[in-house]
Amino acid sequence: MTQMKAIVITKAGGPDVLQLQNRAVPVIGDDEVLIQVKAAGINRPDLFQRKGNYAAPLGVVADIPGLEVSGLVTQIGSAVTSWKVGDKVCCLVAGGGYAEFVTTHTAMCLPMPAGFSFEEAAILPETIYTVWDNVFRRGALQKGETVLIHGGSGGIGSTAIQLAKAFGARVLTTVSSEEKEKYCRNLGADEVVRYTARDFREGFAAEHVHLVVDSIGGDYFQKNIDLLQADGRLIYINAMRGQKVELPILTLMQKRILITGSTLRARDLSFKISLTRDVLQYVWPLMGKSFQPQLFRVFPLEAAAEAHALMENGAFLGKLVLRV
Repeated sequence: MTQMKAIVITKAGGPDVLQLQNRAVPVIGDDEVLIQVKAAGINRPDLFQRKGNYAAPLGVVADIPGLEVSGLVTQIGSAVTSWKVGDKVCCLVAGGGYAEFVTTHTAMCLPMPAGFSFEEAAILPETIYTVWDNVFRRGALQKGETVLIHGGSGGIGSTAIQLAKAFGARVLTTVSSEEKEKYCRNLGADEVVRYTARDFREGFAAEHVHLVVDSIGGDYFQKNIDLLQADGRLIYINAMRGQKVELPILTLMQKRILITGSTLRARDLSFKISLTRDVLQYVWPLMGKSFQPQLFRVFPLEAAAEAHALMENGAFLGKLVLRV
């Protein structure tokens, strides 16, 4: 097979710019595998890319979104020894996931967890890698500490709540509705504030917060600083309500707060391989036990525009996926 179906960003814009087209099946290198994609996870960076705000890294297909997939290994490069044709895998990719085939470095593949469907496996890599890197590597969350996770009902939030609880942390989170509050509590969140009804700074004033994971930015910044204990850590993974904030330097010094943030897609291969090894060692043993995939809805590949519209609407819990 030389041709495949793929969802293509035809121009920057709304969900309707996503179209199903024919593309050439990608060619593998010596240390790569070709995956027949069975499902592809949908993530917020896909929406940013569609809007023209998040370009693909150099050397990655520029107009086919998709950062995580599951499927079958259908071809292996000459240097590959760890996988064979027919293996079921899931993996983080730098792009091109909304397609029938995608290539990846052999060391980026993870075995599909036992008992998981392709759809469930496809929604694991992007959020788990993001959470492990930011919450546990950069944020150094320890057993017994308290972490505040903003937006607990989304993909990152639902992943972070489960992993933080699995490693012995106390978890606080913010949500917009009663339904989402119940969902987060069922995932293990200890305390939840509905920011539509109450200011989270007031709601968590009595808590001893050691780590904040924020994707909101804007006016959340000062509130996060106020809530953090001495030697607290503030981690940014997005800034949906504003990138520019005022930094209270004296408070930062007095509390010895560490502020950091990261993006994952543009990191080099060696970093991603190291992260893959960590995920396999520390997180994969939890699959199906203290961690459950949070799959909200499955869309056929050709309905990618509908899936993007739902993600922008926000009326979902957990993650969305495309069945290829």
